[in-house]
Amino acid sequence: MNKLSFDTTGLAAVDIHAFEATCDALKNNFRVDVPGYIDFQLEQFEIFNHYKDLNIRDAYAIKHAGADSYMLYLEMKPNITSTKAELKRHCHYQPWALTYLKHDFGRVFIRTETLIDKIREIIFPIELDFKEDKPFSNRFYVLTDDKEKAHEGMTQEFRDAMMLIKETDFVLEIFEHTLIVGNRKPIAPEHACYLAEFVARLVAIK
Repeated sequence: MNKLSFDTTGLAAVDIHAFEATCDALKNNFRVDVPGYIDFQLEQFEIFNHYKDLNIRDAYAIKHAGADSYMLYLEMKPNITSTKAELKRHCHYQPWALTYLKHDFGRVFIRTETLIDKIREIIFPIELDFKEDKPFSNRFYVLTDDKEKAHEGMTQEFRDAMMLIKETDFVLEIFEHTLIVGNRKPIAPEHACYLAEFVARLVAIK
């Protein structure tokens, strides 16, 4: 496969260049294929609730031994309420990586922990902490609706894979067996590849 095709409908020249460069980077670093139709059920993820419209422009399977993960190019139209600057940003194109996990995690939300999170936890202890893994708990803010399921699913291997992420501005949500991760940045090779590397590590966990 020399080229990954993608839908150019409605794209400006700068967006076409970003899509093409990202496709080339994925192809050069991973075994990538174009899957058949898959309903990824993105409506089940709360992190997309503030978008009035969400479409998958393109989806690519990242091939692994025994399982696949996926890179999704999403077209996202935010709920616009006020400023002229917001009105100009009528849609965004972002890369998100998705994979399926062996464990049922319930619902989990993870991002890098902030000072505000640490203060909030003192008053409202709602975060899932791992007493046996202080470096992980100090770095990440983990919310869940089922602490037992999440704790069982977030094994040491899972937490080690998370600790290898060098970026600090990503968000991750798990709904039962499905994980999606992104950084809300525009489509670019470096963004897509670090997301793809992360889900590749998760797929490799036995």
